[in-house]
Amino acid sequence: MSISNLKNTSLLKTKSYINGQWLDADSGQTFDVIDPANGEVIASVADLGVGETHRAIQAAEKAMQPWKKLTAKERSNILRKWYDLIMLNQDDLAIIMTAEQGKVLAESKGEVGYGASFVEWFAEEAKRVYGDVIPSTTIDRRSIAIKQAIGVVAAVTPWNFPNAMITRKAAPALAVGCAIVLKPASETPLSALALAELADQAGIPAGLFNVVVGTNAVDIGKELTSNPLVKKFTFTGSTPIGKLLIQQCSNTVKRTSMELGGNAPVIVFADADLDKAVSGALIAKFRNAGQTCICANRIIVEDSIYDEFIEKFTAQVKQFTLGNGFDENTTIGPLITSKATKNIQALVNDAKEKGAKVLTGGNIDTLGDNFYQPTVIVNLNNEMRIAREEIFGPVATIFKFSTEQEAITMANDTEFGLASYIFTKDMSRVWRVSEAVEYGMVGVNEVAISSEIIPFGGIKESGQGREGSKYGLDDYLEIKYICLGDI
Repeated sequence: MSISNLKNTSLLKTKSYINGQWLDADSGQTFDVIDPANGEVIASVADLGVGETHRAIQAAEKAMQPWKKLTAKERSNILRKWYDLIMLNQDDLAIIMTAEQGKVLAESKGEVGYGASFVEWFAEEAKRVYGDVIPSTTIDRRSIAIKQAIGVVAAVTPWNFPNAMITRKAAPALAVGCAIVLKPASETPLSALALAELADQAGIPAGLFNVVVGTNAVDIGKELTSNPLVKKFTFTGSTPIGKLLIQQCSNTVKRTSMELGGNAPVIVFADADLDKAVSGALIAKFRNAGQTCICANRIIVEDSIYDEFIEKFTAQVKQFTLGNGFDENTTIGPLITSKATKNIQALVNDAKEKGAKVLTGGNIDTLGDNFYQPTVIVNLNNEMRIAREEIFGPVATIFKFSTEQEAITMANDTEFGLASYIFTKDMSRVWRVSEAVEYGMVGVNEVAISSEIIPFGGIKESGQGREGSKYGLDDYLEIKYICLGDI
């Protein structure tokens, strides 16, 4: 199977979508989108720049004026059509994703459904944006708080989840009356453009959902962060880039929400169901070939079960099959680029030089430069880069602890604070450790923690704001206080 198997060929777009129009770059320039599994060119896409981004922002500002005046139910009905079309085209959207991103086809299909769930959720949740009547300080006035759309939203999204990271931002923005200008990752623009095609088919008015694709991320980003018409900036990506974007947004005092890097620990206590802990740690580590911000970056196991855990875990890792995401037998696909595999190899080499032991894997695979072998490493310490940095690949690092407090200290010994996982049967410990670990999300005996109904986000240098859940609308709304006097 390949991208040639698309049933709905209208989804394969190579131009950007601005103000309801499919546009080439002003410069006429294009760039190639590459299949990471085989290095083949999937499509040549228009390479837009600052001028087109500026026009997209202007179109968004104009389009949202009538859109925000619609009732929440009217907006909801249109978004519901977008959801229905995404689900109707789920198989084709998954094919596009696997072709440009590399993940296993079943994972791609799952992501499309997950991404669509945010459109459905926020289409409904927008009808529940409530204000307040505030008890007044005097008898002749009334105090009211209402919530209104914040304004034009700019969004920059990553390549690892090229569908869901878009809908998680676009759906709440559109639902409450905002317009959005989206800059997707240049590695995976085709999923974003396919969503734009379905948004157009759903009847989302021109100018509300704009997709600007370009390789000049620096200059496009500066336009999005500096343009005064943009009132909200949202980003998913690395912490260093997120910090830079926050600084750039400060000049116009934009609202920002950031979903940044992670260094997720999986803490396995001796009283845990060991088989469930092994299974959970495998999923947490190796989903999307380890290329997620909530992947297990460190597996921390109590000393009394450490050897048994390693034996069971490593045996399962050896069963993984590397390959093209379209192949039925593949369980782990390629990484996004050869640069990614080289970065991981550097982390592994540094660990080995400092005394770590590789139990399986540990090298770029002979399948190609983008394939990294599923790897397990032990005998680790904090002097190794791999213990401190986000791995973003299929490399499991397993540490040992002796006491509950030691496990908490090890888990918290990082500037990141996105996701964490705990395996234990002791409910008292569940509460103690969940409250003590410095993370925005905690999975207890469970690693599939994300859905449209929960508040996804981190603390410390992992970001600010929450996506999904009833809290996911807050970043796209302003509170306005109205004082009614002379009553």
